[in-house]
Amino acid sequence: MSGLGQIGRLFMYIGGALFLLGLVLILAGRLGLGRLPGDIVWRRGPVTVFFPLATSLLLSLLLTLLLNLLARR
Repeated sequence: MSGLGQIGRLFMYIGGALFLLGLVLILAGRLGLGRLPGDIVWRRGPVTVFFPLATSLLLSLLLTLLLNLLARR
C-alpha cells in the first residue's frame, strides 16, 4: 500500500475514535456527569472557572477498575 493509503487509513481510525469519544461525551452529559456535587464552579463577572473535581475522581475510579479487569485477562 502506498504512503497515501496508509495516511488515509490512519485518518479513518482517528475519525472513528473521535466519533466514539463524542458519543461518550454526549451520553455522559445526559447522565449528569460534570454537574456532580463536589464539582467547583466559580463565576465572577464574565469569567467562569470550572473544576470538575468529583467527576474526575469518579471517572478515574471507573477507568482504574475497568483497566484492571482487562489487564487480568
